Amino acid sequence: MKRNNIIHTMLYILLMGITITGCENDFDAKIYGQLSTNNFPATASDYEDYMMECYVPFSVNWSYALSAQQHNFYVSEGGLHRCFDSTTDESSAWVIGSWGWLWSTIGAAQFDDMKLLGRASVGAPSHFEKVRDISRFTKIIDQLEKADSKILSEEKKNEFVGEARLCRGMMMYYLLNMYGPVPVIVDAKLLGDTINESHLVRPELDVMTQYITDDLEYASQHVAEKQSQKGRYTADYARFCLMRHYLNEGYHMSGYYQKAYDIFGQFKGNYDLYKGGENPYADQFKIGHEFNCETIMAVSCHSNATGESKEGNFNPFSWYSLPWDVSKVDDKGNPTPFANQGGGWGMVFNISKHFYDTFEPGDKRAETIITQYYSFMNGWVTEKELGNRWDGFIINKYPIESATSFQGTDIPLARWADALMLYAEADVRAHNAVSQSAIDCVNKVRNRAGLPNLSADKTATANDFLDALLTERGHELYYEGCRKVDLIRFNKYYTIMNKIGRTPSSQYFPLPNFAVEQAASSGYELTQYYTRENYDGPKK
Repeated sequence: MKRNNIIHTMLYILLMGITITGCENDFDAKIYGQLSTNNFPATASDYEDYMMECYVPFSVNWSYALSAQQHNFYVSEGGLHRCFDSTTDESSAWVIGSWGWLWSTIGAAQFDDMKLLGRASVGAPSHFEKVRDISRFTKIIDQLEKADSKILSEEKKNEFVGEARLCRGMMMYYLLNMYGPVPVIVDAKLLGDTINESHLVRPELDVMTQYITDDLEYASQHVAEKQSQKGRYTADYARFCLMRHYLNEGYHMSGYYQKAYDIFGQFKGNYDLYKGGENPYADQFKIGHEFNCETIMAVSCHSNATGESKEGNFNPFSWYSLPWDVSKVDDKGNPTPFANQGGGWGMVFNISKHFYDTFEPGDKRAETIITQYYSFMNGWVTEKELGNRWDGFIINKYPIESATSFQGTDIPLARWADALMLYAEADVRAHNAVSQSAIDCVNKVRNRAGLPNLSADKTATANDFLDALLTERGHELYYEGCRKVDLIRFNKYYTIMNKIGRTPSSQYFPLPNFAVEQAASSGYELTQYYTRENYDGPKK
């Protein structure tokens, strides 16, 4: 994805230069000269560029700096893979290697040390400073809404506001699912007011839930149904995000389960499960099949990108999922799956044996997990060396296809398989019964993986079906950044993690000390830990 280099002035900050994310093939660089709030934004194109700033945290490079130097949501080192996948039963706790204590403790679901993280999150998964990005997005949305209709038509204004609100809604969604409710400002009238900006307290869960709902519902009605650029958000992506949010919060928000059920019928795209190749599940993630019929949304990446913002989105995942000593050829001289890269940076991402053993025989999804490798130092490393030479099995879901610094594999954000399972879940939760329609949706996903239909005992009751559905979601969506959110939604995070000997220290990450101390200095209490009332484990 190319990016725009845009220098602009916002009403509440000094003149500054920033890099705005754009979309593959269509966004050429623009350099503005001396600008002020009097001459920028001045055209419809300016307003579009202005709105595109909201995409920056959702681009993929090593880091970005809007409010502080932070990790993007989708970069492997500190993004969703680390926050929502490696902290769950998908992965073994990372022990072997020398990346540092924080990788080990977070992977073991011990989150207390995250209180020590500072404002900058580079090297550590701290995203709390994004609450300030929320304020920035609120200002952008306000400016878009105030745009002169002679410059920006009402249709385009609503469309751009919709995109900005989708980004703001998803930023709040991720923050909620990392920390619980966090202090945010979504009313532009409160910006610049010292009293309101220093009011650092957690909002009630219902309140923050509604903030997210309002943004995503607006986006689903106003964002463009189709975009000319890959990776730019659509109304269907907003609907998908809204559907998932409705399900997450349906237990405490009246009518949300029914809303999740209803919105499935509002998708406009012609989606289907990808069915090409010998193993369709595996083949859909290959570079040659990007944005296939199953893709509702993905981060469009390029193999020539290196993590620098000017080069667009890159995908460094393979470097985090491979042991350092994997060989490019095996003991017979045949190329291994790692021939184009060689070893990684220490395999901090892996698949636990426990999780691997939950796959049914014949499940084609398990074929994307490598259970032994050839080491140029030690020969064949097998399951017997787990806990000695490696912590877990190798994730080959996103294969190494090119001999480039990083892979051009797109990062999936929303797939039709996920939408089918969300619909099945919404049907059961809304109607407290297992319909044939819900069963059919799950069976479609299973059949694509080479598995038979669910057995009768898996569909006998709503609870039986939901248990089976959670298992299917784990197998279908592993390392797509949603496992921890799923486990909490099904109220199984503590139960499952405790069963495998990795009892979580808390349900959500604690807020950093600096934020708690800053609130206290203004006379407010910012509660460091948050636990949902229905949590299946002990309160923190």
